[in-house]
Amino acid sequence: MSLARRELLTSGAAGLAFAGLARHAHAQDAGEETYINQVEGYGPLRTDPAGLLDLPEGFSYQVISQSGDTMDDGLFVPGQPDGMGCFDLGDGRVALIRNHELKGSSALHRNLGPGGLHQERIRHVDATRAYDTYKDGRPLPGGTTTLVYDLGSRQTISQHLSLSGTSTNCCGGITPWGSWLTCEENTETAETGNVTRPHGFVFEVPVAAEGLVDPVPLKAMGRFEHEAVCVDPRTGIVYLTEDKNDGLFYRFIPKTPGKLAEGGRLQAMAIKDVAGADTRNQDDRFWTVGDWREITWIDMDDVESPNDDLRQRGHAAGGALVARGEGLWWGKDEFYMTATSGGPIRRGQVMRVQPGLNGAADRIQLFVESTDEKTLNMGDNITVAPWGDLIVCEDNYSSTIRNHLKGVTRDGQVYTIGRNVFTGNSEFAGACFSPDGQVLFVNIMYPGMTLAIRGPWTSVRR
Repeated sequence: MSLARRELLTSGAAGLAFAGLARHAHAQDAGEETYINQVEGYGPLRTDPAGLLDLPEGFSYQVISQSGDTMDDGLFVPGQPDGMGCFDLGDGRVALIRNHELKGSSALHRNLGPGGLHQERIRHVDATRAYDTYKDGRPLPGGTTTLVYDLGSRQTISQHLSLSGTSTNCCGGITPWGSWLTCEENTETAETGNVTRPHGFVFEVPVAAEGLVDPVPLKAMGRFEHEAVCVDPRTGIVYLTEDKNDGLFYRFIPKTPGKLAEGGRLQAMAIKDVAGADTRNQDDRFWTVGDWREITWIDMDDVESPNDDLRQRGHAAGGALVARGEGLWWGKDEFYMTATSGGPIRRGQVMRVQPGLNGAADRIQLFVESTDEKTLNMGDNITVAPWGDLIVCEDNYSSTIRNHLKGVTRDGQVYTIGRNVFTGNSEFAGACFSPDGQVLFVNIMYPGMTLAIRGPWTSVRR
């Protein structure tokens, strides 16, 4: 997503969110229906009288957290909530670990950080526990927060800052061993921004952490504009997307599965017998929906390069181009990936990847490709629903087409679940389900809200 566009949308959000007024703002007029369903789904959307989120009949939402709320550690809930994972704590409670996509060198984003609009609470952040600081010694605003929610009482139990001092934490992914991997979509350095250390790394946040975790960059997983990760629970291999239009797709083979800090081997995806394949279909068609291609992998070297050239070197070695790889989510023996600007109209692709076992080849399929922005418009974060469909968060920042939550059937047909009708038409992000499959949690980046959506999920009509 364009940082300039984000900053325009959030230039009025700092005061709005941190003054606690976002709940009272007025919605934009959604106008005519701005979506086209390929299958019925849950039926037409109903107008939300509160002017935030239109949902189908029988569905409801609850705002469980908002930027500017005071957390249990005395800090503010930061702005720009993005990727998110849900973890079962037992006894009907879950933990949500959220990224906050706040860029270190952005003066505006600094004001949306946990210290507040005027940095009045920044003293509550231990700078020695932050990965990086501004050159004046104050921690950078990016990182993660952990929210504990009771599914039965529908109450937010606690919230706290769990990672501090990172930059532009966009997406990430859950691990099978009970942690969240948060990814920096930013490669600024002390030479290029108001920071003191290089960025572009993945960090791990255990769900059990009750305060700030040690900010250990997992450097062997590469330095680039990370977006999302997912882990194959059978092998411990980690898959990683890169949010660049000329980006690559990577996997990380750890020395010890589940212990990523011990290092491992980073590889870039290539298409068998097609060196430097262009999967984007933007100018020249490489493949059509339903096509499968066999994957090979290229070992990467100098993965911490200060030159931010990993993707160029990987492509020169035969790596396949991916159009802004963003969302990743593990399903049943396979995973799904969004390529936000892929396809001839540059409105997005969804790919399905099946890692082989016992010597079988990995393979990738072009699962969905948008041919109409009213059907799918730049899908970003993604999750696999308990009933097997995909839930896709749109991130289009159009002045005419609203952002939606979309469902995708196992046959690749798209339907609509929700529509953002709040001022600014911000992206949806961080979609994930509660362990019982009854609640879909999702973020709306501006004005910075985390929602719990309930409804007759299994009644979808295909």
